[in-house]
Amino acid sequence: MTRNDTARRLATGAAYGSGGVGIAGAALVALLREEARSARRKVEARGHKSDPPSGDGVYGRGRGTPIVLTVLGDSSAVGLGVERAAETPGVLVAAGLAELAERPVRLLRLAKSGARAADLEVQVDRALAENPTVAVIMIGANDVTARTSTAVSVGHLTDAVRRLTEAGCEVVVGTCPDLGTIRPIAQPLRTLARRWSRQMAAAQTIAVVEAGGRTVSLGSLLGPAFASDQTMFSVDEFHPSGAGYAAAAAVLLPSVADALGVWPARADRGLRSLRRDTVRPVARAAARAANRPGTEVQAAEVAGSETGPWGPWALLRRRRPTEVPTPEQAEPAEAEAASPVAG
Repeated sequence: MTRNDTARRLATGAAYGSGGVGIAGAALVALLREEARSARRKVEARGHKSDPPSGDGVYGRGRGTPIVLTVLGDSSAVGLGVERAAETPGVLVAAGLAELAERPVRLLRLAKSGARAADLEVQVDRALAENPTVAVIMIGANDVTARTSTAVSVGHLTDAVRRLTEAGCEVVVGTCPDLGTIRPIAQPLRTLARRWSRQMAAAQTIAVVEAGGRTVSLGSLLGPAFASDQTMFSVDEFHPSGAGYAAAAAVLLPSVADALGVWPARADRGLRSLRRDTVRPVARAAARAANRPGTEVQAAEVAGSETGPWGPWALLRRRRPTEVPTPEQAEPAEAEAASPVAG
């Protein structure tokens, strides 16, 4: 068993306890399959038929060479569920980053609805052609619903992060969301969906940190809000609404800005109840982050020790979500009217 295998086993075990799912009997298996089909029918019947505009273009009017922000992943990175580009997570992060950096930001959305981790290879190919400064990746939900092996899915994500970081690109991954908040999914499938998605998120965190990136736990996107507030979902009750994407952008933006060295230190002062900088072995950090939405995990150094008993060290950090521009404020300084990469 490799060190990564050990770390992943520790992460999932620490987060959820030992043992299997505990499904017993063909009747229960049949019930789960029917619940999955029913949930998919409901989502597809209410869902949006097309993606929102990409919003590709330049944001902010500061001086200097534009920061190139690429957004990769699935429908959550696309912003499926809203009508306007200004409501999508990529545009909100780009506009907020331009304000923090006081530099223009060029946004390029390469994400595709329905994408799985295996599709990141093509997206990264296209991203690298643009010499990206920073990449935001949101992936994993479709791998969970398709029951793709966690090891296979995370392997593709690892390759994507490593290729980007080796090219000098900073990488921030929003880990797999908590599918247990999805209303059309009935019990007991909802409980299993929560378990599977959190296991995926924990394994993603270990892989991303070891590949040179950092993660932000999206989980239920600010915890109880998504589980209790229906306005955070779009009409299909699966994808976020504009308010939901704004919540996601608000927890991603500080990590993106910090990766580029433009997050103001004063923004984290006096937040002892929220900001807890804790160094732990990466597997333990992953397990903790999977259960705490908004937690950032990145590689850390410990004096006199390159690795702990369970692999590299990692820093957990919790920040108060920042304000992101409103859709009215998130207007590009220069938009591409028809982008060939819009998905």
